[in-house]
Amino acid sequence: MQVGNIKGYEEWAIFLAAICGQTYAQFANADGSFVVPLHYSVSHTIQAKSITWERFGFIIESPQVIIIAFRGTSSATNWISDTIASQKRFKYIKEDCLTHRGFTDIYASARNGIISALASLSADKTLYITGHSLGAALATLCAIDIAANTAYSSPNQFTFGSPRVGDPAFAKAFAKYVPNSYRIANLFDVITHAPPSISKLPKRDKKYYYSHVQTLSALPFQNGALDLNHIIGSYFAELSQLDPEFTQQLCSANPGFCPVLKVKSGRGENTSDKQDPQAVTPWR
Repeated sequence: MQVGNIKGYEEWAIFLAAICGQTYAQFANADGSFVVPLHYSVSHTIQAKSITWERFGFIIESPQVIIIAFRGTSSATNWISDTIASQKRFKYIKEDCLTHRGFTDIYASARNGIISALASLSADKTLYITGHSLGAALATLCAIDIAANTAYSSPNQFTFGSPRVGDPAFAKAFAKYVPNSYRIANLFDVITHAPPSISKLPKRDKKYYYSHVQTLSALPFQNGALDLNHIIGSYFAELSQLDPEFTQQLCSANPGFCPVLKVKSGRGENTSDKQDPQAVTPWR
């Protein structure tokens, strides 16, 4: 199978979900190693500051394509609270927009490295930006920034399990700058419903307004537990059903590349066995 010949929404969604899985492997492995798909090479390791400086993804390229992939988080239970709903101005575009403070601070810490790495690559290549969970939020901020401020004015974005990232003005600006965007969301994934559309900090009157960016690509599935409805392995497993033949070829050609999800049912309980360990990094 020629990975460089990937075409169409379904194949790209499956491929990029597997790419997102590898961002967790990159973080979990002490040496930052991960499975790079055939015909691609690593151009840049994304370093960003959450609580500490960490590996937050990578940039890989093939002769035709550049992919920026951001790592997310794994636990779907304790990330979103009223204390982290505050916003700040997104200063990288001319429009007056507000975005989630924690997401924006993490992206800002990685921005210079990403922009510098892209400047050394060919703008004639097709750019894809992807991420899962928190990584989806970072991908969204990155996509609009790159579209507005670099030679890559028409990036393609695929995100998985994204939270809301900014206010209605940001969502409107994003639609203008990044029309080629797919926000793949399991409607039973609680993270896709956070932060609430109207959020307020405890003991304060100020309200923060959030809207999702477009375009929604609904992928409903129920795996019986909050985390299993959110992890990238679940998204990959569901997407793989859209094109099983392509998935089989992709995984066979790239051993260790595809996320592995095993869900066992017994007395109402589910467990998962993932090839891509997802590390928990709190949203702030």
